Amino acid sequence: MNENVHRESTASEPQDRVTELIEQQTAISEVLRAIANSPHDLQPIFDAILDSATRLCRADSGALRLSEEGGLRLVAVRGDPFLVSQVWSLIPVLAEKGSLPDRLAASRLPTHIPDFTAVEGDLRDDFCITVVNAGLRTGLFVPLLKDNEIVGIISLGRKQVQPFTDKQISLFRDFAAQATIALESTRLERQYREAQMALARANRVATMGQLTASIAHEVNQPITAAVTYALAARRFLSANPPNFREVDDALSLIVKEGNRAGEVVERVRALFKKVPARKDAVAIDDAILEVIALTRTEAANNSVSVRTQFAEGLPRVQGDRVQLQQVMLNLIVNAIQSMSGDEDGNRELQISIDAVPSEGGVRVGVRDTGPGLSPESLSRLFEPFYTTKPEGMGIGLSICRSIIEAHGGRLWAIPCEPQGALFQFTIPAD
Repeated sequence: MNENVHRESTASEPQDRVTELIEQQTAISEVLRAIANSPHDLQPIFDAILDSATRLCRADSGALRLSEEGGLRLVAVRGDPFLVSQVWSLIPVLAEKGSLPDRLAASRLPTHIPDFTAVEGDLRDDFCITVVNAGLRTGLFVPLLKDNEIVGIISLGRKQVQPFTDKQISLFRDFAAQATIALESTRLERQYREAQMALARANRVATMGQLTASIAHEVNQPITAAVTYALAARRFLSANPPNFREVDDALSLIVKEGNRAGEVVERVRALFKKVPARKDAVAIDDAILEVIALTRTEAANNSVSVRTQFAEGLPRVQGDRVQLQQVMLNLIVNAIQSMSGDEDGNRELQISIDAVPSEGGVRVGVRDTGPGLSPESLSRLFEPFYTTKPEGMGIGLSICRSIIEAHGGRLWAIPCEPQGALFQFTIPAD
């Protein structure tokens, strides 16, 4: 009988090992999926890491603290619901300098505490006593390090005195390394996005600076009209008898022109604002018409005629209205400037929008009759800091492509015959 039991035990060991490896691989896949799906949000990544670590290491709870000036802040707890509620309610959210987690992190080495009630000496502080009161008996702590700098600490806990095995400790260290990678990749991604937003705003400011005369003209027109209507209203009032109907009409026109001036200012303010990107349902034709209105005087000053060809029944697109208007602003200003040096040609700017059911969205086109695109410039057109204009920064088209791709669309350019260029981009429908 003993021999049969031994044979059955020996036979089951490979199967148990295979099952264990599958569980580990599944857990790692879940963490990697969370990292891929949440490039800007760490919380789902932390939750996935703690869920996988607590399950594979047979722990009752897992916690993550991140380093800040005052100590280590608790940012995520997962596991047994009752134990998690105890942790959040009893254990301090901020483990201050000198506390147990801070000293364990400072060691830069994994620390295994088989029994919190048996801890003696310096480690048995108020924090340790609170951990015991919260219902934890066994703990495992692994510091998170970046270039040997402490960025946080991740821990597992058990309600019973049950030390972790060497295999479980090694496995948990792997999860801690993944948490560090997730932190660093998200930090770098955030820095990149902030730098890109700063460049995009600088590009908007530069472009709007070029349109200063156009903006001044757009604001001045309704103001001049409002003054004219006000003078007319005074004349109607001074008539004998006063013509109140004409006065009322004049006052209505003053209100209309005042609103028009306010709308121009608001559009300019929106383009200058430093605001985070947002995704809303955008009427793309209305958004583009506002940009055309802002650039109308610039086009007139350069003898450029503007034609629009908008399809009917266009679907709304999902995106950031200001960012999409920035793309149009860049493309229109570039088109006008490309035609400014053409002394004899017919300067015409055509802006089109049509639905593209095959791509599930709309396609916007900006076509000019300028000198067109050379093969060299066509291949490098969207490279950062590449420009064919002496005063250009070379970031406008690069930012435009980044914005469109962030919206799930495409931006490209093609030369036109006999002259000119066509820039097109697609945006998915809402």
